[in-house]
Amino acid sequence: MIEYIKGELTELTPALATIETGGVGYGLNISLNTFSAIQGKKEVKLYVYEAIREDAHLLYGFVNKKEREMFLLLITVSGVGANTARMMLSGMSVAELCNAISTGNAKQIQGIKGIGKMTAQRIIVDLRDKIVALGIAEEIPAGGATATPVNNEVKDEAVSALTMLGFAPAPSQKVVVQILQEQPNAPVETVVKLALKQIK
Repeated sequence: MIEYIKGELTELTPALATIETGGVGYGLNISLNTFSAIQGKKEVKLYVYEAIREDAHLLYGFVNKKEREMFLLLITVSGVGANTARMMLSGMSVAELCNAISTGNAKQIQGIKGIGKMTAQRIIVDLRDKIVALGIAEEIPAGGATATPVNNEVKDEAVSALTMLGFAPAPSQKVVVQILQEQPNAPVETVVKLALKQIK
């Protein structure tokens, strides 16, 4: 498994980046977001997803792990293939996509070419909890606006404690983040006690 490729960016188009490392040129399919992020750079590092099929061995490159995580989640949704996922990440940033999913904004997702009403709704239903559980959307509250940053160390410890107590990670994280936004200096024990009263 290839985790990332780092080397000289020898060719770049909005859909493909060629990175040379160790005398080998790797062609990676990229999104417009990644294209914008690496444009004009000589040395780049892209995180990789390998799609191995009978008729092709394709590499997809991502400017950061969050974009790759979002891509991997998208392709788990029925009806969303690698090219559709790449199209979605070209049409919206990871934050915008998370925002649309967490607020149930199917119309915004449908605005991407090739995404119909049913697929948009399926993406929202399938991924809403997962984007929170993975921490991709941890700073996006239910209202959709950008949240106040929270103490990640306390948040992670509290969510971990609640998970060990048998609560699901996604709702636990949501409640913990809300508590820490209201009480930024609360210690882990207080956060856990308050969360136990609030988690449904």
